[in-house]
Amino acid sequence: MRSAEEMHGWTVKMSMPSVLAMVTVFSMFPGGVLSDMRGTQGLEAQQLAQGSTHLHRRLKRGWIWKQLFVPEEDPTPRVIGQLKSDYDRGEFSIKYILSGEGAGDLFEIDEYSGEIRTLKKLDREEKAFYVLQAQAINRRTNEPEEPQSEFIIKVQDINDNVPQFQNEPYVSSIPEMCPIGTTVAQVTATDADDPMFGNNAKLIYSILQGEPYFSVEPKTGIIVTSWPNMDREAREQYLVVVQVKDMLGLSGGYSSSTTVTVSLTDVNDNGPTFQHHLYTFAVPENAAVGTTVGRIMAQDGDIGVNARMSYNLEDDLEESATFLIKTDPVTQEGVVVLAKPLDFETKRRFVMAAEAVNDQVDLRFLTLDEFRDRTTLKIVVKDVDEPPVFLSALYEWKVPENAAVGTVVGSVSARDTDTVNSPIRYSIDKRSDNSKAFKIDPNNGTMTVARALDRETANWHNVTVEARETTQTHLSSSVVVFIKVLDINDNVPRLARDYQPYICEGTQAGELIQLLSAVDPDDPMEGHHFYFSMVSEKHINPNFTIRDNQDNTAGIVARRSTFTRKDRTQYFLPVVVTDSGSPALSSTSTLTISVCSCKPAGHCPTGGVEALALSIGVSLQTLLGFLVCLVTLTVLSVLMLMLRRHRRKQQEGLEVEVKELELPETVSQKVLYYGESGGGRADLDFCQPAVPLRHHPRRRERKLRREDVRASIRMSLRESHLIGPDDEVFRQFILDRLAEADEDPYVPPFDCLRTYAYEGSGSPTGSLSSLESITLEQPVCNPRPYVVRLTPWYGGGEEDTTF
Repeated sequence: MRSAEEMHGWTVKMSMPSVLAMVTVFSMFPGGVLSDMRGTQGLEAQQLAQGSTHLHRRLKRGWIWKQLFVPEEDPTPRVIGQLKSDYDRGEFSIKYILSGEGAGDLFEIDEYSGEIRTLKKLDREEKAFYVLQAQAINRRTNEPEEPQSEFIIKVQDINDNVPQFQNEPYVSSIPEMCPIGTTVAQVTATDADDPMFGNNAKLIYSILQGEPYFSVEPKTGIIVTSWPNMDREAREQYLVVVQVKDMLGLSGGYSSSTTVTVSLTDVNDNGPTFQHHLYTFAVPENAAVGTTVGRIMAQDGDIGVNARMSYNLEDDLEESATFLIKTDPVTQEGVVVLAKPLDFETKRRFVMAAEAVNDQVDLRFLTLDEFRDRTTLKIVVKDVDEPPVFLSALYEWKVPENAAVGTVVGSVSARDTDTVNSPIRYSIDKRSDNSKAFKIDPNNGTMTVARALDRETANWHNVTVEARETTQTHLSSSVVVFIKVLDINDNVPRLARDYQPYICEGTQAGELIQLLSAVDPDDPMEGHHFYFSMVSEKHINPNFTIRDNQDNTAGIVARRSTFTRKDRTQYFLPVVVTDSGSPALSSTSTLTISVCSCKPAGHCPTGGVEALALSIGVSLQTLLGFLVCLVTLTVLSVLMLMLRRHRRKQQEGLEVEVKELELPETVSQKVLYYGESGGGRADLDFCQPAVPLRHHPRRRERKLRREDVRASIRMSLRESHLIGPDDEVFRQFILDRLAEADEDPYVPPFDCLRTYAYEGSGSPTGSLSSLESITLEQPVCNPRPYVVRLTPWYGGGEEDTTF
């Protein structure tokens, strides 16, 4: 076991280049070495007394070393201290080892002597101190002689950093005319050196540029104004250069500077000022209202809202009503505008006062009167050759439509407003008077009627009259003349429409038959009033009368109750219509009143057709029969046409050879025989008689006969309304028609002697055959079948039969 005398402490030698060399002996925790050794011996005695087989050695607690100091930025390697163990006898049996921050890179230790050296220059701003560990090891046993201990090497600061301004650039603004001491801005600088060591990081501020207008607080860097009444209009911006130094401004320190831009904001400390006391403008007399005459401008040293101003003209001058002034919001100019038309001949010059006033005032700097200024405006009116001017903007005249040609309608008048007063000639624009109804005197403007007027054709005439100067410029102007044509009673009244009244057979006396109204192209001022009456005769009309309703209508009234169609089918009633003009005019219209067989409801069922038929002398039954006959003939013609087309298509499909039979002139080609054959189809057998069945009259005689028939039919139709079916004339008409049909060989049905040799008897209608109507010879029939074209029925060469 090691005795207390063998326990030695470490010895540290420190060296400082700028201070005296000193050796520092490390100290231990409270109790010191002796207390620790005593404690160790006591612990070992206790262990021996207890009979411990192993002797446990008590280790020392870690040492706390004092700091070693190394100056920064020293490039020369040097010894900064020495570590030495008490066990080191100078035999180099102890080996010193250094570990920790920067060991081997920035610091090294001599393993034999324990000297600690620097290897590189150090920068305090990069790292201010280093923590290292030292250990002493016995070279022979390679065991530590002392426990490992920590110590600190602190880098000592030197003034090697320049102070730097923060938050650059600096821009500030203050109002103009501000008092002394107004804070402008604060600048701030920092120094990377150690603020706790000497004056390396102690800064001080000063003004390099900007005096005497500004100053700076040395310690805080606050910039304040030091000049009264700084005027923005004189100088708007200042550049203040501020310098900062470390070492409290002593020599050998570092410094830097920054620039602060200071702008003066505007205040309303200036009023408007006109640069001229008189402004002169010229404007032509024909300038339109709203024309810009000129612009004036009052200068104001302020800007923005402080420079806004309003212009006005003096209200006590007469000229203020002719012109007005407005403020241009962009340029702040006063715009003089024409408010009323000018006339050189009336007034040639205007003189007025204009005033400019600030919209906002600040009485801290100026009085109220200093925020306004006045000037004088002189406006000269220039003469312009103007067109003639009519005394009236328009003319409106009236003329009766019966005014004679040459009648004076009115006069227009125009004058030349220029000083020369040129002569004027008048004319009518042809486009406004296409009818050439008026003419005008070119010298005095008198308008007269040039042709007869008709209010019913044109009741208004809009005529454009032109007045033109006779000078070389030939300036002209025009005016519209409205001429109203007054109405006179020059048109007769007439019934409103073409009335077709009718009266029912059962009409009673006093009943209204027709309501009448009238029209008149005239337009009297008091309105129309028509009077209805009958033609005055010696005898009163026993059938009808006209009742005037006194409201421009009248009614036809029956005077008796015995109207029948058998007595009379029509009545004629003249109606006289008279107007209320002066003089009164009238017209007479004759109405045809038809007698109608009305239904119980009281109206004519045929809507006037029956009356029309009666008027032409034909009974209703005859007219309807005639219409039915026309419809029947039309249907038969259509059916025959369809049958012809069908047989043509059938003949083309079957390819049947059609041969036309050559017959003698004495035999009729219309007589056919329809037989039956065993082949399943119908064969046509033509009968050829030896002599003609009937006499073949000439075509001309047949044509004349049919014209006579038509004339007889028309005559019978005209007289049929006077006779009935039992009348002798009607019966004779039927017998004549039957005889004509029996004697006509060209109408169906066609007969054959072989087929109709015996027709039978007993029919109440009698025989339809024509065999017995004429003496015939015995025909010879050809048994061979032939196909014969039915010329009259199929559109052959012979003309069709018509009635």
